[in-house]
Formats: sequence, structure tokens, C-alpha cells
Amino acid sequence: MIEARPSRTALRVAMRRAAHQLFDHPKVLDDPIALPIIGRQAAAKLESERGADDNRIALSIRAFMVVRSRYAEDTLAQLVARGATQYVVLGAGLDTFAYRNPHGNSALHVFEVDYPATQEWKRRQLEDARIAVPASVTYVPVDFERQTLQEGLKLAGFNPAKPTFFSWLGVTMYLTEDAVMSTFGFIASTPPPGGVAFDYAVPRSSLGLFGRIALDAVSRRVARAGEPFRTFFAPVELAQRLRTMGFSSVEDLGAEEINARYFRDRPDRLRIMGRIGRLMSAQV
Repeated sequence: MIEARPSRTALRVAMRRAAHQLFDHPKVLDDPIALPIIGRQAAAKLESERGADDNRIALSIRAFMVVRSRYAEDTLAQLVARGATQYVVLGAGLDTFAYRNPHGNSALHVFEVDYPATQEWKRRQLEDARIAVPASVTYVPVDFERQTLQEGLKLAGFNPAKPTFFSWLGVTMYLTEDAVMSTFGFIASTPPPGGVAFDYAVPRSSLGLFGRIALDAVSRRVARAGEPFRTFFAPVELAQRLRTMGFSSVEDLGAEEINARYFRDRPDRLRIMGRIGRLMSAQV
């Protein structure tokens, strides 16, 4: 992340979520705000390139971008039903949940955490698209490498005594391992029912030849954008570390499990390929 500049990867992710609304049926993530929030110019670019990136690799990337949001929101719904009243979106980017919140009647308060420059950019995007910001949303500017999540949330009025669910999508691989584990430690200290849903990248050494080629290609692309990958986790080891921290249950999903849950019997080719990225949730 380059200071004073909004995240380039945040826009790329948002454009893939928007493309899902335009091109894929049925929708894994039904998000009517995904297209307007990226802006008219980006939306027009998507429309003009309709079908241009429908190769299997591009479809797999798009599938992962939308399914991780769906997975986080599914897990959130379970915990709201059990009493969670705060939702913290870590590295929010152009995430739209807070502006289409289906739990509006539950008094769920949403805290969007991100780098200051990215957050300022998002607020301009919302204003330009005339997307209303509910009173239930609080913006929390935090640089994870210089300020702890706990410090940032405290300044924003977060109540650590209330059950809270966290989503952390497209972030862990860009931070140092110490910063990632410190954040997990804070989440583990919050009261039940709560927890976290996140995605992570596996070590290069655990991949086959084609997986290494794919990871190397993605790594070069994000490094050119000034946001290099830094941290990778082995699934079994990471799950054990989270349990040791005090999380009561951990779920880990690879491509096969994700496809079985969210992409089964589709008439198109939208599904996850490869083993680079995984989804995990841990509850307190």
C-alpha cells in the first residue's frame, strides 16, 4: 500500500464484483450497488469489454472475488441471528454491504476500516454515485503497520464489550505475519457470539507447477501496483494457531468445498480453479 494513494487492487476487485452483476446468472452475490459505486467510466469500460475476459482463469478470479464476500455475509447472518450487533469490515475497499444492509432492523452497526487514502476515495465514489450513507456506518481510517486495529476502533466509538463479527477480505496476504496475527489476537479477545471470515494465500512451496506459475503471475501484477504479497499460510497450521488463540470453531474451504457450496450445477463456467486462495472463518 502506497501512502496517500487509494488501493489499486480495491478498484480491480470492485470491478469484478460489478462484472458479476452484469454477466453471470444466477448471481452468487446479488449486489445492486456494485456497479454504481465503481463510477460511470469504469462501468462503461466493463460494458464495452463484455465477454473479453471470459477465459477460465479470469472467470475463476471473478468467482473468488464474489464468493468471498458472499461467504462473509452468510457467516455474518448466522452470527447476527445469535446476537452479534457490530460488524467490522477490515480493508473495506469498495465493499457495499453497509449500503444494502439486510439486517437494518437488528441495530447492526457497521465499522469500515481502511487506509485513509482509500477510505477518502471511497467516500468520493459514494457521493458521486449518490449512494446514501446510513447512520449505522462509521468510517475508521487505520494504517495496520503503524496503528493497531484496537486503537483505531476505540477512537471511532467501537464497543469491545459487544458481540462483533469481522470480515477481512483481500488483505492478509499484503501485511506482515506479525500484523495479521496481532489482529487475529484482538478479534479472539472479543465476546461471543462473534468471529471473523477472511481469505488467505497458501505458500508457493505447497503448489504444483501450474499453481506456482499462476501465483508468480499474480504476485508480479500486485507488486507492480505497489502492493506486493507478503504473507502466506499453510491451512492446517493456521487453523491450529487460531484455535490456540481461543477461537472455538474454525472452518477452512478450498476450491472443491467452495465450488460444492456456491457454484454447483451452474449453466456457465463460473467456478474456482486452483489452490492459491482459500476461505476461512473462526468463531469466538
